[in-house]
Amino acid sequence: MIRTDKTELTHGQAERQTDAVRPEDTGATDVRVYDHVRTHGRLDATDLGRALGICAQEAGAALDRLAERHLVRRDPADPRQGHALPPQIALADLTAETEARIAAETAAHQQRLAAMREEIQRFTRLAHPGVPDTGQDGVTLLPDIETVHTLLQQEAARCRHEVIACQPGDVSRNPANLEPALARDRALLQRGIRMRTLQQHSVRFHGPTQAYVAAATALGGQYRTAHELFGRLIVFDETVAFLPADTTTWGAVVVREPHLIAYLRGIFEQAWTHARVFVDATTLGAEALEQAARDIDTTLLRLLAAGLKDETIARRLGLSLRTVRRRVADILERLGAESRFQAAVIATRTGLLDTDEDTPDPRPPL
Repeated sequence: MIRTDKTELTHGQAERQTDAVRPEDTGATDVRVYDHVRTHGRLDATDLGRALGICAQEAGAALDRLAERHLVRRDPADPRQGHALPPQIALADLTAETEARIAAETAAHQQRLAAMREEIQRFTRLAHPGVPDTGQDGVTLLPDIETVHTLLQQEAARCRHEVIACQPGDVSRNPANLEPALARDRALLQRGIRMRTLQQHSVRFHGPTQAYVAAATALGGQYRTAHELFGRLIVFDETVAFLPADTTTWGAVVVREPHLIAYLRGIFEQAWTHARVFVDATTLGAEALEQAARDIDTTLLRLLAAGLKDETIARRLGLSLRTVRRRVADILERLGAESRFQAAVIATRTGLLDTDEDTPDPRPPL
């Protein structure tokens, strides 16, 4: 231990003794300094050294290391005062700082790669003049929701003609997400961009979605619904499409290859043709509401007969899992069936599943 009584250390002696401190001693000193700051709130190196029996230089070095780790914070009005932060908060701060630095470095690398790619594309265009040039990778994976939102905003700003979207999902959508979505849609529609969106029938009973669709429709947006949809999709013009990557990261697959985009647009157009114009279910009469409920049960029964699990059915129909299980129980009771398999057999024998969904429905659309 370095004593700091009446004998003063020269600058050179202090440096030699500090350099001689072993890493484990440094760690122990940091812990002692942290504990003292936590108790007394003093960040003066001289006072700390005197209180802990170490030299001021060693105490100052420990304070610097703790500050770098966000474990202590000085009072801006008086640097000799301050406080110790809980390790959990310090870790969160360090994590955020590191992630921000990594994101900035990644963005810089991506810009350099984009410049290199563009340089090489010049030679590709010369070698293959007949091949459509997308200017970017044909298929790109975006790893997280923040990156997806950023690119969606950029592509929305570039859009010149039309946006088509297929948005299946649980009816318990967070209302907080609908207001910013409406703001984005309003900006597109006010620029004269055509907008068509497919959703599931079940959203017609969801109040926040009803209000969102009513507002967007008044601005020129078009909305249709179907019992089942092929999956999530957003396409801007005929240049870029967004597909879901998976359900764990909320990332996306970005497609710029023209033939793939044309194929995806074809799938959308087929679904759009068979879908029904969105109607607020609360504006329908009792008979129409009962018919809508029967339609949902018929579709649910068809999926049961196909052997799908409740979780898959809920996702396909845009219903909550609890709602699906309740309706399945009701169906079994009405049919007098003791199992899903028996319910499917009864429904087939009685003709409940004979409705051809491709046949035009003579009833007015719901």
